[in-house]
Amino acid sequence: MDDQLDYLLAPIRAIRPWAPVARVTDVAGATIRVRGVSGMAGLGDQMTLLRTGLRAEIVRLDDRTVDLLPEGPATGVALGDIARLDPPRPFAPHDGWIGRVVDPDGRPLDGVPLLPGSVPRAVEAPPPPAHARRHMGERLSTGMCVFNTLLPLARGQRMGLFAGSGVGKSTLLATLASRVDADVIVIGLVGERGRELRHFVDKVLGTEGMKRSVVVAATSDRAPQVRRRCAAAATAVAEHFRDAGRQVLLLIDSVTRFAEAHREVATAAGEAATLRGFPPSTAGAIAALCERAGPGTGETGDITAIYSVLVAGSDMEEPVADMLRGVLDGHVVLDREIAERGRFPAVDLVRSVSRSLPDCASPTENGLIQQARQHLGTHARAELMIRSGLYAKGSDPAVDAAIACYGALDAFLARTEAHGVDNSFEMLRRILATAKPAGGERQ
Repeated sequence: MDDQLDYLLAPIRAIRPWAPVARVTDVAGATIRVRGVSGMAGLGDQMTLLRTGLRAEIVRLDDRTVDLLPEGPATGVALGDIARLDPPRPFAPHDGWIGRVVDPDGRPLDGVPLLPGSVPRAVEAPPPPAHARRHMGERLSTGMCVFNTLLPLARGQRMGLFAGSGVGKSTLLATLASRVDADVIVIGLVGERGRELRHFVDKVLGTEGMKRSVVVAATSDRAPQVRRRCAAAATAVAEHFRDAGRQVLLLIDSVTRFAEAHREVATAAGEAATLRGFPPSTAGAIAALCERAGPGTGETGDITAIYSVLVAGSDMEEPVADMLRGVLDGHVVLDREIAERGRFPAVDLVRSVSRSLPDCASPTENGLIQQARQHLGTHARAELMIRSGLYAKGSDPAVDAAIACYGALDAFLARTEAHGVDNSFEMLRRILATAKPAGGERQ
């Protein structure tokens, strides 16, 4: 009952008897310049052009003027138009958001009224104090052999998923959303095409996947500040459930589009794109976003997070991928060649790493992981000789052992119906027993 009263009273509380206003003095490119509220406005505040109803965000201000980035086309905006400084938009996640699709302002996108929570949250919130956070927790069962064993995902871990187009990224994210052991799944879809949003919700996640999920989405046609805010809003929703003691899985697809949206906003504010096509503030924006996820404090839950990155070809050194690797607890690389030969998930184990190891596995399990990685690495280095028929059996015991178990290992990595972590490691142990010990590489 209290929630319903708060829902009714919230718009009334937001009414102000007066509001600061400004006048448009210049319209150029993507920005609108106004004069009159410099002493009362702050960076990131919202304004509304009263004649057109166009909403805009403050991206730059000085002692006399304010630059606005509109949320839609500036067509029809005229000199002298009045712009009103708006109060902060309340963003109040609610437990009833589970199963719903919302935009970065907390408004429903599925055509059904949405009940807001009673306590507004800051969309751009600081992370928990570093000294008060717990360590990463127990290993999570994912239902997939590769993540149950060689690339474990621990509670509170932040992992990057690096992939090009068409290599199974969306399918892998949906599989993790449906199988990872978590109380609530929060999915941030940044800059997706409208058709893909509906397909992801209806077909990829489906009814079962949505039963414990909240989807926060900003499609590609939305303004850059809205797309940038989408990732932060999804994180704020995850923080709501974390603070209630829930275990949360946060999926952001993708950080690349978040960085591109940030670049558009920063460029409109006058920042130069000097960091390989991105403004210097991009690295800080990515770090601030990712640091909010992770282990909780005290009696709160944890936010286990997976951030996807779109990479061109196999360029793992492109700016966004490079920035993200430095702040995460591991990265998973999806390889196009592996996908083209039909193995999904197309994880390249040689280039992927989970920093929850070795702590989240037993000494015996770490030994199996090390042995499997050694065989896979040896086979990758000798693959050209093996495929061309230049390798003679018996030339190198390490290569012989890798060849003996490679087929079974490759099939193991594709298994998506694992029955628990212990069962996955038992399967891995049996596979490795078919190969002779790799011993070491020749110098």
